[in-house]
Amino acid sequence: MRVVAAMSGGVDSAVAAARMLDAGHEVVGVHLALSQSAATLRESARGCCTIEDAGDARRVADVLGIPFYVWDMAERFRRDVVDDFRAEYAAGRTPNPCLRCNERIKFAALLDKALALGFDAVATGHYARVVEVPDASGGLRRELHRAVDAAKDQSYVLGVLDADQLARSFFPLGDTTKPAIRREAAERGFYVANKPDSHDICFIADGDTRGWLTRELGAAPGEIVDADGAVVGEHEGAFAYTVGQRRGLALGRPAADGQPRYVVEVRPGTNQVVVGTADLLGVNAMTGQHARWCGPAPEGVVRVGAQVRAHGEEHPATAWAEGDRVEVRLDDRIRGVAPGQSVVLYDGTRVVGSATIAASRLERDPVA
Repeated sequence: MRVVAAMSGGVDSAVAAARMLDAGHEVVGVHLALSQSAATLRESARGCCTIEDAGDARRVADVLGIPFYVWDMAERFRRDVVDDFRAEYAAGRTPNPCLRCNERIKFAALLDKALALGFDAVATGHYARVVEVPDASGGLRRELHRAVDAAKDQSYVLGVLDADQLARSFFPLGDTTKPAIRREAAERGFYVANKPDSHDICFIADGDTRGWLTRELGAAPGEIVDADGAVVGEHEGAFAYTVGQRRGLALGRPAADGQPRYVVEVRPGTNQVVVGTADLLGVNAMTGQHARWCGPAPEGVVRVGAQVRAHGEEHPATAWAEGDRVEVRLDDRIRGVAPGQSVVLYDGTRVVGSATIAASRLERDPVA
């Protein structure tokens, strides 16, 4: 196959490209330029979009002896990921930009361009596995599964892939632990073998999400109220708060019972942040929109595991699809489920699909 290896400049994508080459594929390395004002050195940025990262990726491509190109997708990234992130927070929701980047950039814009140029597939350094299983027609279909290294598993942020995208995607690292990947990179002579992982949100260089949102949206002072509507504090912008948050509330009045208080709701219409005790956070039902299925959509009510954070726990649940919506009913209550987050559904290690959480609630009656 002719394969585009997405090379961020990190150790994972370097080894992924090498493994695709070892497997006999014709590999071309591509670095995505996503920042319109990329920092020169990684010390001044915490993500994966520096000019130095592009240089690191090129050095690996030189070691492998493969062609290397930089594709400018900064405008598409700004529109589909950065602007979406800003708009979601302004609307009182909590988005996951890595998930949006996978959906709209790496497995839409990148894959589409690769196919248009005559390539067959894209390979990335994500920690996840693709498993081929027999289908009803006697052929094989591809399933997305969790990685062997549970600490590095990235199947959650890949839950937006549909069957067609999955059919043209490779994740060569899914059967290996991160320490083993670093050892392999060192054995291959890659300069990036001990390069630190990128972290936080790549387009917020200093990691200060609240500060970035304030600069982008402007300060908007408002009230922090309790569940009864009494004013207990002030804020500089409701957009800087998310359901389940406890730190940074700076409440002027302590709770009468002395219990800690959490954000239980963000009301962008009135610019209010509502706080309450932990018991108000417990939910066991969610409605998801923009459902994406990694294979056939589930039929009827099915048992699944539901995960609502990239590194969160998986919770036993039932789910059923209604068009591009999905209803999820958890066996037990969980806390801190915010609109805008994604719920990813699993069947064992297999990723069933995902949806963006539109609403969550506590339901006391069992599913019929």
